[in-house]
Amino acid sequence: MTKQVGLRYLEDRWDEAVASKLDAAELLRYRSNLLGSDLRITNFGGGNTSSKLTETDPLDGQQKTILWVKGSGGDLGSIQRSGFATLYLEKLHALEASYRGVQLEDEMVGKYPLCTFGNNPVAASIDTPLHGFLPFAHVDHLHPDWGIALAASANGREKMEEFNKLYGHRLVWLPWQRPGFELGMMLRRIVAGNPGCDGVVLGGHGLFTWGETQRECYRNTLLMIDHLGQFVQNHAAKLGDKLFDGGRTAPLEERASVAMEVLPFVRGQVSARQRLLGTYCDLPEVLRFVGSVAAEKLAYLGTSCPDHFIRTKIRPLFVPWEPKSGADELKKSITASLAVYRENYAKYYKSFAEADSPAMRDPNPTVVLIPGVGMFSFGKNKTESRITGEFYVNAIHVMEGANALGDTPVPKDLPQAGPAAPTSAFKVHLNYVALPESEAFRIEYWALEEAKIRRQPAEKELSRRVMLVVGGGSGIGREVALLAAERGAHVVVADRDVAGAEATAADVARIAGKEAAAAVKIDIRDRGAIRAALQEVVARYGALDILINTAALFPSSPDGVITDAQWALTLEVNVTANYLLVDETAKIFQEQGIDANVVLTSSANAVVSKRGSEAYDVSKAALSHLVRELAVGLAPKVRVNGISPATVVKGSTMFPRDRVIASLTKYKIAFADSATDEELRTLLAEFYAKRTLTHQPIDPKDCAQAILFLAGPHARCTTGHLIPVDGGLTEAFLR
Repeated sequence: MTKQVGLRYLEDRWDEAVASKLDAAELLRYRSNLLGSDLRITNFGGGNTSSKLTETDPLDGQQKTILWVKGSGGDLGSIQRSGFATLYLEKLHALEASYRGVQLEDEMVGKYPLCTFGNNPVAASIDTPLHGFLPFAHVDHLHPDWGIALAASANGREKMEEFNKLYGHRLVWLPWQRPGFELGMMLRRIVAGNPGCDGVVLGGHGLFTWGETQRECYRNTLLMIDHLGQFVQNHAAKLGDKLFDGGRTAPLEERASVAMEVLPFVRGQVSARQRLLGTYCDLPEVLRFVGSVAAEKLAYLGTSCPDHFIRTKIRPLFVPWEPKSGADELKKSITASLAVYRENYAKYYKSFAEADSPAMRDPNPTVVLIPGVGMFSFGKNKTESRITGEFYVNAIHVMEGANALGDTPVPKDLPQAGPAAPTSAFKVHLNYVALPESEAFRIEYWALEEAKIRRQPAEKELSRRVMLVVGGGSGIGREVALLAAERGAHVVVADRDVAGAEATAADVARIAGKEAAAAVKIDIRDRGAIRAALQEVVARYGALDILINTAALFPSSPDGVITDAQWALTLEVNVTANYLLVDETAKIFQEQGIDANVVLTSSANAVVSKRGSEAYDVSKAALSHLVRELAVGLAPKVRVNGISPATVVKGSTMFPRDRVIASLTKYKIAFADSATDEELRTLLAEFYAKRTLTHQPIDPKDCAQAILFLAGPHARCTTGHLIPVDGGLTEAFLR
């Protein structure tokens, strides 16, 4: 008895008022964006869509069928018209004549450019033949968790037939086959052999659906995925708290604080080969999984869908831990577990590597699971670390769904088994079927995947690094933040002036992307405020590599007399606060155990004696020596340096209008009362410049350049040093 049911979980977002105004190619883009807007339908960067459209051939003016298909590396949620590859369908079909079999299918990818229509530079993906050989106008290939749960079930074929009967569908099953030309041939054959089928389940992989119009294709895909969701969720409800064999470790109430305590340590450990940024996740489904009886065994089996483990690696690191033992024991367990993980990864590589395989990649995990705490995920930037975590959440959903569907015995011959891998190659636990290690290796170390990696733009000099810029709301700090963003850093702007910090962070985001920028409030006189700001940095990025402080205080008064309170405050802000800031940050650096940098801002006044600026000058002299003391104390992992600029007037909060006017008056420089603040600052800056050898006013950007030199890779042997940025101020020459 079948039933026709509507949507329970997904939303039909198709707007005919919008769609009716779009041409055929834009409708494909529109359909793709709608599908990619819901991660329950497909994950970031995963899946692909296509349309076979009629176009006028610019060569002969004839009407030709052109395959529009998502280009290599694109994301459905954000793809634009320009992100689709376009190929003559007839030429793509003609490639079959030169196909020499599955062992040589990779050579076909090199022929796809020969089929290009319209001088399109977008590279066709390995999934192109999967779309091209299906006889439907519009095709969706997606990786919904509910669909993969069925595809990764040991009894998947049996449950698919049950699903078909219950929901009135006509899905057909294909065993596991790596994406490529061979799978395109297999899809064509199974559809031809099953007239009227409305979709294909790819064993251990994903789902294909289609339609004769863009709207029909979208609606068919939505219904199929939602019905699969209903099917899986109904089974899960029956299993209840017996999912994953029940619970073993309950979530800790204080899990967030434990996570923040150990995250810098974990980040340092997994960054042994190259720096990674981290993201913490304690979603309910993650906590249930990591605290379950079956978690360790299921985690070791690895993921099934190729889209998952390309980011999550062959498997995550599961850290056995008894929460009652405390964070120190957790760190010991992490260290021991990591050693085993790296050793096993090396064995995995050696077991399957061939003479022409790419060199072994980073043996450290990108996903770390901790009972009672949750999940840490890592990547070369914040976005990648977040997405890696999202992918493993997808994998948890898949394992959960497969477990829920396991209400019938595991068959002797697994439905995922086929020409690519026999049943004996697959491993099963709680009805969940993981991809064989041999097949996982063929994808992870695929020559085509290696080529994709090599096509990525070179990383910038501060990529993979997190920088905290204190005083970043204005002046030198603002310029440091902007320049660091241009050089690839993730930048956290800290300031007492929250609005200023947020404004700078917004500009950083425009340069480096919104996930590479953040703003926090800080008062560097207060250890508690410093700790709170640092905890925000760790919570956001799991890391800190570079500390910059440009915040300082210059005391002034209308009569030029500095009170005892002003004297004390100046030394507190310019000396003690720098010590507190570095002292607290050093704790994170120590936990990470990898190279880090500190750059503080002193002044030429530290070595130039003057009348009327004693408090400031003495504080900066002390700060200059503090730089040297800290360099000694934090060696060898942390380099501590500083800059000594001459007076920087432009953009400085230490030069309010009244102070500038007082200085102009002191130096007998004529000015108009109607002049703007910036005009007055320019007059003063030009006066100061004339006292230097270069006659150049000191710009905040000049200071930023010096700071980032000291904080970057080009000064790796420099520590305890202060670079003058004073235009050649002879009074400041060291003697």
